[in-house]
Amino acid sequence: MSDDRASWARRIASERLARDWSQLDAVRALRAHAATELPSDESMVRQWKRWESGAMPGDFYRPIIAATFGTVTAALFPEPGRRNGENEILAASGMETLEIVSRLNRSDVDNATLDALRITTDRLCSEYPFMPSEQLLIEGRQWLRRVVELHSKSLTLAQHREVLALSGWLALLVGCVEYDSGDRHAAESTRQAALSLATESDHAEVAGWAHEMRAWFALTTGDYRGVIAAAQAGTDRAPAHSVAVQLAAQEAKAWARLGDRRQVEVALDRGRRLLEGMPHPENLDNHFVVDPAKFDFYAMDCYRLVGEDKLARTLADEVLRAGTDFDGTERAPMRNAEARVTLAVTAAREGDLEQALIYGERALQGERQSIPSLIMTSRELAAEMRRRYSGEPEAESYLTHLRDLGQAKPGFLPQ
Repeated sequence: MSDDRASWARRIASERLARDWSQLDAVRALRAHAATELPSDESMVRQWKRWESGAMPGDFYRPIIAATFGTVTAALFPEPGRRNGENEILAASGMETLEIVSRLNRSDVDNATLDALRITTDRLCSEYPFMPSEQLLIEGRQWLRRVVELHSKSLTLAQHREVLALSGWLALLVGCVEYDSGDRHAAESTRQAALSLATESDHAEVAGWAHEMRAWFALTTGDYRGVIAAAQAGTDRAPAHSVAVQLAAQEAKAWARLGDRRQVEVALDRGRRLLEGMPHPENLDNHFVVDPAKFDFYAMDCYRLVGEDKLARTLADEVLRAGTDFDGTERAPMRNAEARVTLAVTAAREGDLEQALIYGERALQGERQSIPSLIMTSRELAAEMRRRYSGEPEAESYLTHLRDLGQAKPGFLPQ
């Protein structure tokens, strides 16, 4: 039977069921997040039924419903974003890449050229989720070199700071792709360069993301106390920027792996409240923008780790839905891979080895991968396989595949 309801209507129903709530239970939970008195239970249950059937809640109720399910309004009720490409660069700046490069060779740089560089940087950061890592690394390094060379030009003070900031963003991007590719030492050097550029230009957001990279590196190598320290340092540096949301998420992931559920909830709620109060991002594809759907991705990871399998599975389904176009094209292949690992883990825990292996193998097959993150989450699936299916030939085949993936990256090999 087909379900033609809006995705948000299906989601609030599945979120409710994942918590084993009746519609009355959901209404009572809703009250806890409302700042004012709500109508009677009978009236609100009728309202809830209308919402689940597809009647869009009003502006007053949407953020309360989101808070009830531990997410943000724009994740549950998404708004459209935009994607920057070469055509958009031409339209916005009037320049193609060749002209931008030609202008960079002049003795001085005008503001139009800097605008074009800003748009180009945004484009590269927006291609992070889907461009092959080898290609993005080449392009990122080329543009980083070109921008760094501008320091030798005749620049005003404002232009100098802008060039430093653009250099910082490009260094962050290059460092992320280096780490995705398994080159930890290069990634750390590039991260430190980005932090230095942020300090020189007094750019809090670039500095915050440099600390976030440190938290990410620590998370994937098992240094969970290091994650918490990096998250706190980054939040101190950029408390009002969206990176603070991702830092809270990285902290929550670390607490989950340390087994402290209370701190997981505190960190996730801090991040959710920060994100709820921020304007909706203009460009959802930019890697250094925390889009509302990403918050579901963070929570999915934490729920899987603390054993809330129904909630983890519900959010994994939502991550896959949000990260896939109607024609099946994956907009967020790396997030989708981790969502499939989550579905594999929950299937393994429920005794469905066949389904666990289908999802686990599919997660390892994407062309665009973050090797450290994928191995980290797959390692958790491997632990379930060993605990529940030791000696099963199919499980051993998966474990071999995972070891093959990590053998060239010894720091990320499953234990």
